[in-house]
Amino acid sequence: MNPYFMSVLLGIVEGLTEFLPVSSTAHLRISEALLHVPLSPAACQVGDTLCLQDVSYWAMYTIVIQAGAILALCLLFLSRILGFVRTFPRGEEGNSSWWNHPITITAVAFVVTAVLSLGAHKWSEKNLGSLNAMALALVVGGVIMWMVDVWADRREPGTEHVEQMNILQGIWIGFCQTASAVFPGMSRSMSTIAAGQLTGLDRPTALEFSFLVSIPTMIAATGWDLVKEVHHKAGEASAQVEMNQDRWLILLIGFVVSFLVALGVVEWFLAWVRRRGFTIFAVYRILLGLVLLIWGSKIIG
Repeated sequence: MNPYFMSVLLGIVEGLTEFLPVSSTAHLRISEALLHVPLSPAACQVGDTLCLQDVSYWAMYTIVIQAGAILALCLLFLSRILGFVRTFPRGEEGNSSWWNHPITITAVAFVVTAVLSLGAHKWSEKNLGSLNAMALALVVGGVIMWMVDVWADRREPGTEHVEQMNILQGIWIGFCQTASAVFPGMSRSMSTIAAGQLTGLDRPTALEFSFLVSIPTMIAATGWDLVKEVHHKAGEASAQVEMNQDRWLILLIGFVVSFLVALGVVEWFLAWVRRRGFTIFAVYRILLGLVLLIWGSKIIG
């Protein structure tokens, strides 16, 4: 397939799925497998430097297009974030403090996730990065999301604005967000939304805080992955990527497409959730996971 067209497709997949609770990791992995993108050094023959460079390049590509989606979210929430910074620590109405301001709660949730995920991510990628493991995570996460959304819909929410959240809610959401690092396919968005609903957040607030905490989390995770990819450890089966005009253009296409698609998806997702909730995403996860568990090897193989 033409690599420019392939970059457009992967950028669309990333932009569509990064902030929906359906796991962008699983969707990118499936899409890359279907498009025969070289991702594993094990597929290269010993001494095949060109093949190893392709593997390293597409690994870097996957990280860079995530940055496009992150940039879109930062722009969409820029005024909200600046408002939080401007009113820190007293809040818009002067009734907040250092301990319950949205900036503090977001920072606490991020720190909890970062600390708990440091050792778990590499282990999970090695032991739980298979297609079957991700398919199972899709199903389990879908069931959890569906059950929590139905349960929350029958209760009166105690928190209807991010400004009403407390630090314990932030700690709990940060703890649950770690599930996305431990279990690829679980979805960071799903984990934070369901966790927020369990602590009494209504749907729009759970979704907004999921977006807010994703900004530092994704910036840190993407930056860390990119640094690791660019600076290979000695002795690893990889090769330093030699960039040329075509590779830069492919990278730019994926970044821009991911950015533009994510811009539209975030606004649409906010509007959808306010009206209809998360059920459709839970059902989609379950169906996709079951299809992969039953026919995944035939479809992708």
